[in-house]
Amino acid sequence: MQAIILAAGMGKRLKALTHDNTKCMIKVNGITLIERMLMQLDSLHLSRIVIVVGYKGRKLIDYIHTLNVETPVIFVENPVYYKTNNIYSLFLASNYLAEDDTLLLESDIICEDSVLKDLACDKRKTLALVDRYESWMDGTVVTIDKKGKIERFISKKDFNYGNIKNYYKTVNIYKFGKKFANEYYIPFLKAYLKSMGSNEYYEQVLQVLTLLNGPKIEAKKLNGQSWYEIDDIQDLDIAESIFTPEDERLFKIQKRYGGYWRYPKLKDFCYLVNPYFPSQKLMDEIKASFERLVCNYPSGMEVNCLLAAKYYSLNPENMVVGNGASEIIKSIMSLLPGRIGIILPTFEEYRNRRKKEDVTAYIPKELGYRYTAEDLIEFFDGKPISGLIIINPDNPSGNYMCRDDIDKLILWVEKKDIFLIDDESFADFADVPLRATLLQQDELEKHPNVIVVKSLSKSFGIPGLRLGIAASGNQKLIKSIKNDVSIWNINSFAEFYMQIVEKYKSEYNAGLKSFCKVRARFVGQLKDLPNIRVFPSQANFIMCEILNGRSSTETAKILLENFNILIKDLSAKCPFNGAPYIRVAIKTPAENDMLVSALKKTL
Repeated sequence: MQAIILAAGMGKRLKALTHDNTKCMIKVNGITLIERMLMQLDSLHLSRIVIVVGYKGRKLIDYIHTLNVETPVIFVENPVYYKTNNIYSLFLASNYLAEDDTLLLESDIICEDSVLKDLACDKRKTLALVDRYESWMDGTVVTIDKKGKIERFISKKDFNYGNIKNYYKTVNIYKFGKKFANEYYIPFLKAYLKSMGSNEYYEQVLQVLTLLNGPKIEAKKLNGQSWYEIDDIQDLDIAESIFTPEDERLFKIQKRYGGYWRYPKLKDFCYLVNPYFPSQKLMDEIKASFERLVCNYPSGMEVNCLLAAKYYSLNPENMVVGNGASEIIKSIMSLLPGRIGIILPTFEEYRNRRKKEDVTAYIPKELGYRYTAEDLIEFFDGKPISGLIIINPDNPSGNYMCRDDIDKLILWVEKKDIFLIDDESFADFADVPLRATLLQQDELEKHPNVIVVKSLSKSFGIPGLRLGIAASGNQKLIKSIKNDVSIWNINSFAEFYMQIVEKYKSEYNAGLKSFCKVRARFVGQLKDLPNIRVFPSQANFIMCEILNGRSSTETAKILLENFNILIKDLSAKCPFNGAPYIRVAIKTPAENDMLVSALKKTL
C-alpha cells in the first residue's frame, strides 16, 4: 500500500501564514501539518509516499528532506497550481495511483494517529472516511445506506438543513483499491477532466461513480476520533485547541470562554444554563421568524426595556436591558464611586471592572465559604465603601441568603447610605418557601439604594442571545446606565425572545420544578462518591472539594482527556490559592449520570 498527498494548493484563506509557506507547513502546536502526516504514514510501513507539490513546491521539498522519514518519498509537480484544482493534481499522480492500493489524503487535514492506522488495516479495499455532519463542517457531504455504502454525494444546491441528521461529511481521506482505481476511478477521472476542465475537485468523480451500477464506495465512520480541516485562521485556532498536548488542552479550552458548539463531542459542565428551558415550542417560534429577524434592525433601548419590564411587572423607567449581564456590570462598576465591597470567591467580572485598590474583599471563614448577612455587616460596617455586591445564590459557592438576611442588608445599606448590588442571576433555581427576589416594583421604590442585576442567559438557558437586566428604584442611576450603553445593544433575536417569552411562563415554572428534583438527585449521587466533599447549593451548579490528594486541575485534565468532560477548576481563583475545589453544572439526569460515572473512575 502507498499514500498520495495532494499539497499543491496556495492556501489563500490563511493569508499571511501562507505568504511564504505552503498550507501544509503551517504549524499546529509547534508541529507542521506535513510533518505530523508523514510521521503517521511512516509508522504504517507503506511502499512509498507520493506528494503532489505546486505553490512554494521547492521550499516544501527541501523541508521534507530535513525530516526523518524512512518511507520512500516521491514528488510530483503541478506547474499550473495557480489555475487548477486538486482534480488536476491527482491526475498528475494517476500513474502512481494505478500501481498500488492507495491512501489518498489532502495536506490540510489533521487527525489522530489511530485514524490512518484503522483505515489502512481495514480489510475493505475502497473506503471513504466520514464523520457525522456538524455545523462547523464545510465541503463534501454524503448519505449512507443501511449496508454502509455511500448512496449519493450531496451538492451544495441540494443540501437540506432539515435532513442533516442523515448527512456525513467526508474527511478528505480515502482508500482506493488498485482494481477500483484502474477500472473505474482513473478512466472517469480522465473523462471528467476532459469534459469539465482542470479547475474541479477529485471528489466530483466519486459523485459520478455513485450514480452508476459499478462497485459501490463504502463509508468508514470515525468512532469519536478527532480530526480537523484547516482552511483559515479560525480553523487553525480550533485545531490547536483540539490537538494540543495533554498538559495544555484544558488551559486552551478554558481560554476560549465558550463557543463550545464547535466541539460537538465536548460535554460542558463548566458553563451554567437552565437545562429545562427554553422549550422546543419556543425555539420553533423563533425559527419560524428567523429570516425576518436576521434582515431587520432591533428596536432601541426604550422598547426593549418595555418588553423586559412587562415580563417582570416593573416600570420601564426602573429597568435597563443589557447585552448580557456583563455589559450592565461593566456600566454599573464604572458609575459607582469610591471603594466597592465584594465577597470572595465570586463571579470575577465585578472585581475585574475595578482597580485593585478600589475593592474591599471579604473572605468567609466557614468551610465551603458560607456566610450570613450578620457576617457581612460585621466585616463591612467600619469599612469606607460606597456599595456592596452580593450574588444570591453565590457563584461559585452556591451559598444562599434567605429573605430575612436580604432585608437586614437592605436596612444596613440604607443606614450607611450606600448601594446594594443584588445579583439574582441564579435566584430562580432556589428551592425555598420564600425566594429572596427584589424584582418587584414596590420593593424597588421602597429601597432606591438597591440595584438588582440578573443574567437571563443562566436562568432562561439562552446564553447565545446575550440578555441581562438591571432594575432599581433609583431612576437617575438607571438612566445613566442606559446612556452608557449603545442604543442597539441587543439583537433582534434577543428582542423577539423577550416579546414572546411571557407565553411560556408556565413551561418555565414547570421546568424549574423539574430542575430542583434533578438537583437533589445529583447532589445525592455526588455525596455517594469517594474522596469528594459536596457543598449545599441553591443554584444550577455545585461546588465540591477533592479529598484524595489530587489537585483540582489534574482532576479537570483527566475528565477532559479521558471522558471529554469540561468542568470548572476553581483552584486559580481567589481565594482558593491552589486548593482542590471544582464547580460542576447541573444538567439533565442522563448527563449528570455520565459525570458521576466519570468522577467515580477518576476519584
